[in-house]
Amino acid sequence: MKRSIYMDYAATTFVRQEVLDEILPYFKDNFANPSSLYNFAEVNRSAIKLARQRVAKVINSDENEIYFTSGGSESDNWAIKGIAFANKSRGNHIITSQIEHHAVLNASKFLEKNGFSVTYLPVDSDGFINIEDLKNAITEKTILVSIMFANNEVGTIEPISEIGKICREKGIYFHTDAVQAVGHLPVDVKSMNIDLLSMSGHKFYGPKGVGVLYIRKGVKIDNLIDGGSQERGKRAGTENVSGIVGLGKAIEIAGQELDFEANRLKILRDKLIDGILNKVPKARLNGPRGDKRLPNNVNFSFVGVEGETLLFDLNDAGVFVSTGSACASGSLEPSHVLLSIGLSHEVAHGSVRMTLGLNTTEEDVDYVIDVLPKIVERRRGMSPLWNQISDREEKISCTARK
Repeated sequence: MKRSIYMDYAATTFVRQEVLDEILPYFKDNFANPSSLYNFAEVNRSAIKLARQRVAKVINSDENEIYFTSGGSESDNWAIKGIAFANKSRGNHIITSQIEHHAVLNASKFLEKNGFSVTYLPVDSDGFINIEDLKNAITEKTILVSIMFANNEVGTIEPISEIGKICREKGIYFHTDAVQAVGHLPVDVKSMNIDLLSMSGHKFYGPKGVGVLYIRKGVKIDNLIDGGSQERGKRAGTENVSGIVGLGKAIEIAGQELDFEANRLKILRDKLIDGILNKVPKARLNGPRGDKRLPNNVNFSFVGVEGETLLFDLNDAGVFVSTGSACASGSLEPSHVLLSIGLSHEVAHGSVRMTLGLNTTEEDVDYVIDVLPKIVERRRGMSPLWNQISDREEKISCTARK
């Protein structure tokens, strides 16, 4: 029987059985529109309220600060555009980073076309922004800082509490895209001084097509979708009841299991990293090591090999990985994240991201440590670039011996 090892949990997760069981009644039996006034609809209103409470508990917010959306991209767009247009009388300057998700970057580019100025902070070789760069970028016209909680490609966990403290002291709104963090890392919007936070249900074993934007009480923000009075008048459209119920259940379970699962994944992550570094010459780990990296994230560059070639070879071996963000998989350009941390185009093209999850076992990791080095070695043997590198190093070595 052919192996089937899924290592792309950062792209999406399966729906847990407990979550599915809680969702199913809302497709058939509990189908009423929550906005209807009759008793039949009260079940759905109560279910949405419970989901809101479950989300609020995990991130330490008030339930009335939780707004359900269609996912992370909508939440990011709402946060960035909504803050920008609602506060343009105060200023027109926004700060973000070069390694944000495309939902943040493209929303920022949209604002640049509409009279706003955006500063894109650089990052170091591990993907961290420099706090001094942030402080120096702030002007009297700065109204929003948007820095992701943890990077979806290289796993870097940014200094969120420090960023939040600076923004709160300066009276600047702070938004964080926490799509990769929620369910994997402790999140406390109060102690971290977060004003707006995005999350997506399908990243922590909930359904696709549902997300959350946390908006701190008192934040001035425009609506992204106008229409009816749903979500307290801020986000119109009949509620995705089944999705909301599923997200609520999924985040409740993720919160309960967070410490145990994060520690389990860290052990597997580090074993995978060490195994590859020990067995593959010139393998480059992208992103930091230790507690400043997402517990389930592994990202490597292999000089002399195309990342997509490795992806297909691993696929044939029954291992499913990615070359970066699923949202950019149709692009022929190398990852903007990898370029931003200083990789050349050639090295960035030879990158593979492996993300672990609930079903990942030690046996899975051992299998990848066994098959991946063999694939890299075989592909390098056919690579003109690798042969050139090997020839050049041999000449240098011979010269040194003389």
